[in-house]
Amino acid sequence: MKQSIITASTLLLISGFAYAGGDILAPVFETEEVFVPIEPYVPPIIVPTNPEPMVLPPVVPVPPIPLPVSVPVPVPVVNDILPLGLYVAAGLTAARYDPNCNCPVVGNVDKTAGLIGRIGYDFNELFGIEARGIKTNWSSEGGDLEHYGAFLKPMYPVSKDINIYGLAGYAKTETHGVTRRKTDTKALAWGLGLEYDFGEDSPKEGRYSRTFDGYGDQEGGWGLFADYERLVQKSGSPDLDTLNAGITYDF
Repeated sequence: MKQSIITASTLLLISGFAYAGGDILAPVFETEEVFVPIEPYVPPIIVPTNPEPMVLPPVVPVPPIPLPVSVPVPVPVVNDILPLGLYVAAGLTAARYDPNCNCPVVGNVDKTAGLIGRIGYDFNELFGIEARGIKTNWSSEGGDLEHYGAFLKPMYPVSKDINIYGLAGYAKTETHGVTRRKTDTKALAWGLGLEYDFGEDSPKEGRYSRTFDGYGDQEGGWGLFADYERLVQKSGSPDLDTLNAGITYDF
């Protein structure tokens, strides 16, 4: 009886705890699968105690890359050109001696013919110098003359082929065998002339010492000339005039 009371009391206590909401055992839930990564298996490296020596391939030397070689560019040789401007000329002359002037003694006009020679230097197309000589041997009245002088020569190129020039200088003039009067004097002389150039006035390959003007005084060649000269320009002297023509050569 007493045992039955104890058992009943025990059951009441258990049911009271159950009614009060307390769980004696924790609820059981479904378990979740947890995946734990597994590292791959790496076998241990076994180092041999006596390893075989590693055989390397032979080293082949690489030839050096040649540097680009600069080829020298040939420099053209430019020659200096010094235009000479030198020329010579030769030709015929016709002279006229007229004593009918304001002279104490007058006479007949004497005409004579002969040769003329010229040599000169043109500094440029506008200016030069010249020396000339005239000698006659043929005359209508038996007389002849000699004339030598040095002249300044101003010029002007009309074209590339035609050049006009003037003469102004000092000369010595003598006459021989002229009727009634002889002349032997040193005096001023002057003249006017024209030159025609046959040469091709093209510049040469080189460097000129002055600007190339292309008027025949910087290229060699043949040409023609014709001029008039008053042999004596002096008060009280007879008229002595010449007409001259011939060929020229420019060096």
